[in-house]
Amino acid sequence: MKKHIRHQIRDHKQEKALFIRRAIQAFIAIIILTCVLIGNLYHLQVQDYSEYKARANNNSIKLIPVAPNRGRIYDRNGVILADNIPVCSLEIIADQVKNLPQVLLKLQQLLGISDQDIAAFNKAKQQTPSFKPVVLIAHMNNKQVAVFSVNEFEYPGVNIDAHLERYYPYGASLTHLLGYVGKINDSDIAALKKSGKYDNYKASRSIGKLGIEHYYEDMLHGKTGYETVEVNSHGRVVRTLSYVPPVAGKDIKLTIDINLQLYAQKLLTLQQKDPTTGLMVTKVRRGAIVAMNPKNGAILAMVSSPSYNPNLFVNGISSKAYAALLNDPAHPLINRDTLGLYPPGSTVKPELAAAGLTTGVITVHTIRNNHGWWRIPNSKSRKFRDDRVQGFANVDIYKAIEDSVNTYFYQVAYGLGIDRLSAWMTKFGYGQHSGIDIDEDSTGTMPTRAWKMARFHRPWMQGDTIPLGIGQGYWTATPIQIAKATSVIAEDGVEHRPHLLKDIIDGKIQQPVTFADFKPLTSVPQKDWAIIKKGMELVVEKGTASQMFKNMPFQVAGKTGTSQVYSLKDTQHYDANEVAEHFKDHALFTGFAPANDPSILVSVVLEHGGWGWHAAPFARDIMEYVLVKPTLSPQPNELVQQPSPSLARLTGVVTTKVDNKADTKHTAVPLTASTVSTVMKTH
Repeated sequence: MKKHIRHQIRDHKQEKALFIRRAIQAFIAIIILTCVLIGNLYHLQVQDYSEYKARANNNSIKLIPVAPNRGRIYDRNGVILADNIPVCSLEIIADQVKNLPQVLLKLQQLLGISDQDIAAFNKAKQQTPSFKPVVLIAHMNNKQVAVFSVNEFEYPGVNIDAHLERYYPYGASLTHLLGYVGKINDSDIAALKKSGKYDNYKASRSIGKLGIEHYYEDMLHGKTGYETVEVNSHGRVVRTLSYVPPVAGKDIKLTIDINLQLYAQKLLTLQQKDPTTGLMVTKVRRGAIVAMNPKNGAILAMVSSPSYNPNLFVNGISSKAYAALLNDPAHPLINRDTLGLYPPGSTVKPELAAAGLTTGVITVHTIRNNHGWWRIPNSKSRKFRDDRVQGFANVDIYKAIEDSVNTYFYQVAYGLGIDRLSAWMTKFGYGQHSGIDIDEDSTGTMPTRAWKMARFHRPWMQGDTIPLGIGQGYWTATPIQIAKATSVIAEDGVEHRPHLLKDIIDGKIQQPVTFADFKPLTSVPQKDWAIIKKGMELVVEKGTASQMFKNMPFQVAGKTGTSQVYSLKDTQHYDANEVAEHFKDHALFTGFAPANDPSILVSVVLEHGGWGWHAAPFARDIMEYVLVKPTLSPQPNELVQQPSPSLARLTGVVTTKVDNKADTKHTAVPLTASTVSTVMKTH
């Protein structure tokens, strides 16, 4: 029996209606999604185009220069004279900070920043492009670093920059020798671009400004490295793609002995009782000391007093502090050793004797008898006087040097004439750069006929030549020139170049540096050098400096000098007790020891120090220090390298460290250079 299967009849009308509804819903959904997409495209491409374009540009590849570590400077024994210490500074890039005044206020409250620092930041910001960082805190302490690091996310555009900073542990003791580094300014940038070196300084903050730091800048600076990085839209480094490390600057070792330098500087200080308070105060004497090895021209110590702290200039000295230095009547900014101009006085008489003997103007047998004054022959010129009213009798070349007889050398100058005299003194280095390896080096004045005509528009007169015979008149020289001229005598005519650089240290390789000598003075016979040196030995045996060199364990050859600050009329007599301080004579001494085989040469200038023998004890004490290793020495705490204030703040503890290579075994004794007995007023 067959079963019947029932089939449901399809409702095509209902299916059609369902399809239409679903199609309409799908269409509406597509329309809505399309509108959303168009809206988003409008938002991205039109409304926020600038913002997303900036983000896209910032999320890019950047080439970041990496600064090299600056080479360090050591003394001859390996003691650090110029170091690099780690510091942290807080910097702000104005372009990346919204509402800068509000951010500064919050940072001031958070980190305890002073109003002066805020004012200094605002002043620096005005002089700096807005896309470059400006320092808010130059040296952050531990607490400031920790507090800001926790809150750094709240301050976009504000960053901690950790870097190495130059530091001079001996402060003012070496300023005029080392110089200092300072911030790179517009004039530095212009000079670097002109010389094609600017690319090597794009990551550097500072550059050598004076002294050794400037002269050997290329050697000390090193070579900039580069880092290729990917940064995000906030300027944060996402990853490093490549790295070319910087090449550190070369270390250098100087000829300076820091112990001797400190000792020489101490000689130029006096402990005096303040008449008002009754307290002992330290008085700094104005002057210069040059200690040199005459065998090669190496400078062992070079002191210019007063001085100033070079660390003030590393981060930029304040206007107030710089004005104080600039207006100081003692002129601490001037390097008296190489820029101080003084009439060389009687210190030049040995050189004049060499010229007179070699040219035949005088001989070893020439005898003069002038009774206290000398006049140009066959004239009615003014009287050129001796320092002793009654004069000197039976004066030969030995006695002329021994007692510094002015009238003898007036005749020598007259016999030479200005042309020969000037030419001969130029052979000893006067009127020329000394050749020392710092740029701050004056030529002084070695007058000639042409010089006077160019300077004063007047012809040279015969009377102009006579004062040159005692190192006066138009003649001026620097202490380093006096030392160099004396070394020519010590070395029998060999003219070494004064220099400060001893070795260049490149990694583990230490390369000694040699300097070429100047042209030797070969026209002077050996017998004349012997005559001159014998006269200089008599100066310290029984002459003008004999009271200062009693019982010496070695033989010294030297010459005193007294240089007048102003001229006297024929009827006037100089009385140091009646003139103001700034009108008193300068005291000079130059000499070397041991006389027969010199290894130390010292030249001293004491501004307004009086008669020349007042400068002799300073040279004596330095010679003793070098040759005898006596009990004279700096105080032990003066040989300690002190960390910078910024380094102390970073470590949280103020520490001191004695360099093992520094000689601190000597026992200190009271200063003796200023203790002199009453001596005859002679040169």
